[in-house]
Amino acid sequence: MTQLIYRNATQNDLSSIVEIYNSTIASRVVTADLERVTVESKQRWFDEHSIDKRPLWMVINSLEQTIGWVSFQSFYGRPAYDSTVEISIYLDPTQRGKGFGKIILNYCMNQAPKYNIKTLLGFIFAHNEPSLKLFKNFGFEEWANLPNIANLDGIERSLLILGKRIGE
Repeated sequence: MTQLIYRNATQNDLSSIVEIYNSTIASRVVTADLERVTVESKQRWFDEHSIDKRPLWMVINSLEQTIGWVSFQSFYGRPAYDSTVEISIYLDPTQRGKGFGKIILNYCMNQAPKYNIKTLLGFIFAHNEPSLKLFKNFGFEEWANLPNIANLDGIERSLLILGKRIGE
């Protein structure tokens, strides 16, 4: 398997991050956004990440091709939840289905304690079987089921929150 490199995202990466994110919208499986987002609309989200606490990594291979990106995002924005993050993994369309999600999730689980993260959460649509399988294979459990809370083109979809404690 190709060696993956994780580097901190820079402002110059934001357009690539948005492009990869936008590539998932039409499927109605990965995100609740219904229309393409803009670089400008993702700026605040980008700025909420930090190298020392809430990383946003570009994932590249040894040929410097972008595989995707991964982020740790604060959960609920309250100090008591400081050791809990939502993990998001997005792969370039040409890199999906090649096993990179497993490598990236494993890396993130190993890195989490360095950022004082004790709990990882994944917010995944109940009909997103590949992502559910990925997270459950790494020991994530269903901690919440929010039934039919998203309306995707007239179809109500449920959101599952999968969680895993790290380093216990």
